[in-house]
Amino acid sequence: MPDGKPDLTGPWVGGGSNVDIERDGGLKPGELPLLPWARKLRDSRKTEDEPYTACLPMGVPRVNPYPWKFAMTYTSKGLTHIYVLHETGDAGAHRVIYMDGRKHPEPDDLFPSWFGHSIGRWEGDTLVVDTVGYNDKFWFDSRGTPHTEQLHTIERWTRINYGTLVNEFTLIDPGTLSKPVTLKFTAAHIRPDLDLLEFICLEDNQYGKAGAFTPASERK
Repeated sequence: MPDGKPDLTGPWVGGGSNVDIERDGGLKPGELPLLPWARKLRDSRKTEDEPYTACLPMGVPRVNPYPWKFAMTYTSKGLTHIYVLHETGDAGAHRVIYMDGRKHPEPDDLFPSWFGHSIGRWEGDTLVVDTVGYNDKFWFDSRGTPHTEQLHTIERWTRINYGTLVNEFTLIDPGTLSKPVTLKFTAAHIRPDLDLLEFICLEDNQYGKAGAFTPASERK
């Protein structure tokens, strides 16, 4: 890139959780240190009740089988913002990572949101993204793994070769986890000439509840 840092723009597929954050992140069954209440809630949730299927944002570190990319904004002061854009699944939302040196707002000034408040920095060729201020509405996966508004995430994105982007993802949430845990996700680069397609969840390509989806168990 103009500042000598690696080009992480993509487009990419993968790099986060989807079906099961525990398995997707490289852990064995039962290794995610969920508190008893959180494990019970996860195990009671049903896939068809997931907020994502009602056209709501996925949250972090959620991905789906469709492409996504980093969009980097440069000014005369250098890299100021990185936007994370998904082809589908975010109800038109986008995530902003501030690269201009600002700090997180004071806790009393944080408004809980789907993607939280993200600030980024470079450590060598690794993009480090620190995020707080999440709401507790999204699920980490379609399995129903929960979190609280105490959630704090740290992502370390490293392009280890042309076609591979690794996300070392630290999950901190004393309301849900007995201790912090680090997961590892891998994204694959796809053809750079491919653009993200438009997806409007409330139009003809409705999905899940918004598309009047009825689980097989409830069909007659």
